[in-house]
Amino acid sequence: MSLILDHVTYKYSSGTAYEIKALDDVCLTINDGEFVGVIGHTGSGKSTLVQHMNGLIKATEGHIYYNGQDIYDSDYDIKDLRTQVGMVFQYPEHQLFETTVFEDVCFGPKNQGLDKKEQTLRAYEALGLVKMDEKLFLASPFELSGGQKRRAAIAGVLAMKPAILILDEPTAGLDPKGRDDILGMIADMHEKRGDTVVLVSHSMEDVANYVDRIIVMDQGKPVYDGTPKEVFAHYKELEKMGLAAPQVTYVMNDLKAAGFDVNCDATTVAEAKKEIIRCFAK
Repeated sequence: MSLILDHVTYKYSSGTAYEIKALDDVCLTINDGEFVGVIGHTGSGKSTLVQHMNGLIKATEGHIYYNGQDIYDSDYDIKDLRTQVGMVFQYPEHQLFETTVFEDVCFGPKNQGLDKKEQTLRAYEALGLVKMDEKLFLASPFELSGGQKRRAAIAGVLAMKPAILILDEPTAGLDPKGRDDILGMIADMHEKRGDTVVLVSHSMEDVANYVDRIIVMDQGKPVYDGTPKEVFAHYKELEKMGLAAPQVTYVMNDLKAAGFDVNCDATTVAEAKKEIIRCFAK
């Protein structure tokens, strides 16, 4: 069930003196089973981009197709799209509102019109996927830690069984361990279930470690689209956009400049370690 953006343009305050073009003639395809990272500086259009993917924002120009259908057709069920393309917002714990964690996770399936038994089954499954301690199922969501709240909010989206999961800065505000736990959980779900995942992040290390494909947004357009190795090979161009490659990229390029025969395309610590050992073993 691919998601296609076809010449999508979006303007804030269109037709006024304050008009801003947030997306500029964007053409993209998100394929089934991909783990995609979307990066870009503040104001580059990345959050606006993903909010178009499940119809939260309607394009000023262009079309969006999901499963072969134009989501802007007058007879298209946009509510169904939002259950198929699930969105986890930045600071998703602000969306928690029920009296218990379990009831909160049941809310999505309930809104889908499912019966009580199916709501319960889906909530149990989703909470298991995010590895929530069963002791917390009946706790108030407002008594949870930051990381636990984040897990509960993600479970609430997963309970609707979306085919595509979009996460807009899901680790914002978490400490390093909390960030690694959340991203590790998402990566584990992707590997086991084969879900399509779109991750918006400011962290180059995060996208280098987890995603298969990176889309770099700048001034409302995708300027790079490829594997982490392909994208971070343009680290000097990324710096001009206010971005940076993972620290590993700089270390490997410094080693190369110092005369060591290393391949500079390592994007993770594990890859860099392997390449450095190979170099010094020769």
